[in-house]
Amino acid sequence: MKLKLIALNIILILLCFLGLIPILYALSLSLSGGGGALSAELSLLPEKLTLENYRKIIVEEPFFTWLSNSVILSVATMRIAIGFAVVASYAFSRFKFKGRNGILKLLLVLNAFPQILSMFAIFRLFKTMEMLDSKIGLVVIYAGSMCIFSIWNMKGYFDTIPIEIEEASRIDGAGDFQLLWKIVLPLAMPAVVVTAVMVLISVWNEYLFATTFMMNEKSYTLAGGLYQLQSNDYGRSWPLFSAAAIMVSMPILIVFFCIQKYMVSGLTAGGVKG
Repeated sequence: MKLKLIALNIILILLCFLGLIPILYALSLSLSGGGGALSAELSLLPEKLTLENYRKIIVEEPFFTWLSNSVILSVATMRIAIGFAVVASYAFSRFKFKGRNGILKLLLVLNAFPQILSMFAIFRLFKTMEMLDSKIGLVVIYAGSMCIFSIWNMKGYFDTIPIEIEEASRIDGAGDFQLLWKIVLPLAMPAVVVTAVMVLISVWNEYLFATTFMMNEKSYTLAGGLYQLQSNDYGRSWPLFSAAAIMVSMPILIVFFCIQKYMVSGLTAGGVKG
């Protein structure tokens, strides 16, 4: 049994290392000179260590403008989506009203369709409403799609909270708002935090709508900026693109490490209850 456990750990470590190879190669490429990508050998160590690619991204490209746009869109979407989803998922979990199961299934079906299917219709609608090249328009799109996932994930967690706790609070005189804000939300904090971060990551990495609905380079998000780097004048500069990709990943990586203690309970409890 012990040998099997050791063998399993070794296999998992090897798999983790294999998964890290593309990231380590991108890091090595970002720290190498312009000819690093042309080398015939696959090396994880740069031949000549330099930060020139990072300097070019910061000085010669509107990186901080893209970063600002990404932060605004991600945080605004997260707050709106989680704000609506907390109330809706609690209602779906606790109240047995007519059409409840039908609405939940309809939301699931709507979420099953690819977003690109609705892109042209939304584009025409936003053009009529003069909401193209607007952060508000993108936040509306992102929040609408993220709400469905958030409702389903948090409803599963609310289902695991014993209703006796809420009944005891009602006997003590707690109203509906106090019950949700002071009793239920602290208990459901792992699911709320994990769902919020998953919404944040989804918006942070989204580039299809960002590059379609934003009409000029100054309005791009980080993901849109990366696409711009890869497709235009720096299309062949993979070291520069790798440096930009590493910098784009760092904020989300920091957030992920900050909330990792919530990840297991927030995902598993929300995923097993229907």
